[in-house]
Amino acid sequence: MLDQLVACGLQSPLLLKSMQRVPEPELMDGPEQAAAYAAADFAASDQALIQRLAELFPAGLGERMIDLGCGPGNISFRLAEGFPPARVLGIDGAAAMLELAEAQLQCRPELAARLRFQLRCLPDGGLPRGFSAVVSNSLLHHLHDPQVLWEAVGQLAAPGACVYVKDLRRPASAAAAEELARRHMAAAPPVLQHDYLASLHAAFRPEEVAQQLHAAGLNGLRVQALDDRYLEVWGRLG
Repeated sequence: MLDQLVACGLQSPLLLKSMQRVPEPELMDGPEQAAAYAAADFAASDQALIQRLAELFPAGLGERMIDLGCGPGNISFRLAEGFPPARVLGIDGAAAMLELAEAQLQCRPELAARLRFQLRCLPDGGLPRGFSAVVSNSLLHHLHDPQVLWEAVGQLAAPGACVYVKDLRRPASAAAAEELARRHMAAAPPVLQHDYLASLHAAFRPEEVAQQLHAAGLNGLRVQALDDRYLEVWGRLG
């Protein structure tokens, strides 16, 4: 896998010492790619995110939630299931991902009144505002300009809204990225292995995200490392 990244220009001797960020494509719109993600078992990590939300916001997330970069809808469905009677809007820029989300929603008619999906790319001034909770899982590292996400958070959230963003964090070296890929993705299909390693190269570090939050005026949000490969941002907007 590392040899493939070298061939694609994602690796250099400099990165072996101190890995710099290498952006990846913003959209995951290939049918094979979308199908692989939909078929993958992310149940444990998805449920861990929902449990984390319950821990951080014990008073609840309010009545209107938005899931930014929802992909095939994994987190959107769990939000609708775990926080009734809230209404949830999942948005994503990849049509192939949303087709899978809509197909799953057809099999869950009990959620149809409270869960919907829209094809949207940030920034998007046409989105409704005033959400009581803004959630995003694994979107930040896809964005070439990370401020797009933080500006959207500030625009979409109602005063006092709950905000939670979880993403990969960039390791210190390419060797560390390879080790994480071996540890967590050894049994995954090749397309997921490739994407995971590319995503580690494209991810941000907590100190970089802290600077992004400051630039966006979101100083009430906190950022910290989580587990061996994630970071999380959370808080309430003043």
